[in-house]
Amino acid sequence: MNNLLKLQTCSYLKWAFTNFTQNPRFYGRKPHIIIQSTDLTKENKNVIEAQDALIEYLHSTRNLQYSDAENISRNSPTFVKKLVKSVENKDVKQSLRRLFRYHPVNEFEPFFESVGMNFSEYASLLPRDMMYLADDQRLLSNYHVLCEYGISPKKIGKICLEAREAFKFDDGILLSQLKSLQARGFTQSWVAKLVISSPNVLVNDGFLKVLQSLTNLGIVHSWFEENVLEEDSYNWNKILETLCLIKGFGFSKADLKELLCKNPNVLLEKSGDATVSLLVFLIKFGVSNDDIISGFKQLPQIKIQTLQSNIKNCCHFLVKIEMDDDDIANIIRTHWHVLGSCTLKTVKSLLNGLKTGKKRLRDILKENPLELKNWVVWKKVTLLPKTRNKFSPEKIRFLSNLGFVENSDKMTKALNAFRGSGAELQERFDCLVNAGLTRDDVAEMVQHAPHVINQTKEVLEMKIDFLVNGLGYDVSSLVKYPAFLGSSIQKIKLRFAMFNWLMDRGKVNSNLALSTVLATSDKMFVRVYVERDPEGLIVWDNFKKQFFPDEKVI
Repeated sequence: MNNLLKLQTCSYLKWAFTNFTQNPRFYGRKPHIIIQSTDLTKENKNVIEAQDALIEYLHSTRNLQYSDAENISRNSPTFVKKLVKSVENKDVKQSLRRLFRYHPVNEFEPFFESVGMNFSEYASLLPRDMMYLADDQRLLSNYHVLCEYGISPKKIGKICLEAREAFKFDDGILLSQLKSLQARGFTQSWVAKLVISSPNVLVNDGFLKVLQSLTNLGIVHSWFEENVLEEDSYNWNKILETLCLIKGFGFSKADLKELLCKNPNVLLEKSGDATVSLLVFLIKFGVSNDDIISGFKQLPQIKIQTLQSNIKNCCHFLVKIEMDDDDIANIIRTHWHVLGSCTLKTVKSLLNGLKTGKKRLRDILKENPLELKNWVVWKKVTLLPKTRNKFSPEKIRFLSNLGFVENSDKMTKALNAFRGSGAELQERFDCLVNAGLTRDDVAEMVQHAPHVINQTKEVLEMKIDFLVNGLGYDVSSLVKYPAFLGSSIQKIKLRFAMFNWLMDRGKVNSNLALSTVLATSDKMFVRVYVERDPEGLIVWDNFKKQFFPDEKVI
């Protein structure tokens, strides 16, 4: 009986075990995890043994400092895995000891990997006539200088790639370079960050030139310490070129200092390439130097690439609401900095939210492009008021104060000619009055030349300052020739530079009226004045290259 029970029990256990191991619902993942864990432990053990063997070889056999041997071994996982695969014996450490005895390794491979480079990056750096690190004492010596200065070995690879010459310096030169940067007023820890982000500071003087240029503007060292980030990369020669390019647009020292303190991205983002790309984009749209300067003064504190992307998206928005090309170009020229700060809603969602059509959107933006600020993605829009009058009461009131009769054809024509809100127009009007003109004179100027106050207050102030302090004219000369304010500052500088040259040669009289210098076309100006001197055309072309380096004079 007992034997029968034992037999039944064994049969049941055999059946249960068979079903347990064959049915995935029973055994699931646990045995698989155990197997993986076992393999992983074995692999880790082999890796550690290989690392230990490599440390022992580099330190005891090759006489490298223990810290160097350990850093190389622990931070070259690809090389170590190759070593593990090269031996089949279960005792990896002992097998590698024998391997190293008869087959020494190329020590530069694990070294370059340990400083943060992969094979594709360091392959070209491997010396053809050396395999032992000790044979390249300059490399090791300068590597130690960087480590002792406070730079992590894992970040030295970037320096190897971007400033290879620094590892060929004789003893003392690299440390001297680091100390000289520190002597400029920076802390040792920040100099280490600078070298990590910009290895080229060790082999050229681009950074020092930028430092000197910004110091001349009144920008202090803390600007660099706050804005130069270790995780970014900087090319200081490119940054210097960008700074020179920006200066060429006519910024004053005070304005440039304020701009760079407010938005360091102008210089530092992509080493200035982002700003250069933005400027090229704006120039292609016909944005004048005056509007570029004015826009940069009001630049929002965002990345330059984001700003340019927003401008492009706004441009696409204007195309989708079927605005004329000329009107689009005009809005971009005069309000590009506003467009750059706006991440607009889609046309569809905006039309649904405002309960209006594309035509009304076009009319609103032609009247006041600043309305775009109310149509950004994070703002809730409100229904537009039902009105047939597309002009704001403030603008109508402004024109009425100038003497225009409400609802007259002259008033309607003026409403279409003046760009900006009533408040903006009044601000520009007051700017001219504050410059020393009477209200009656300004009102007369505006009626005869509406485009005078279609420019921003900053542009008007800049042109008046140049007229009075740069050219020596009285501000009252604007009453006779208000179109001066509508000319670009490049054209003004070009014409007066040419006239001054002709006066020095005795070809024209002094104390000329503004209209004499500026009113004629370029073609007529050349024929009537420039060609008076045999060398005139050559000088004219040189001045054009100076004041219009990227475009033709129109």
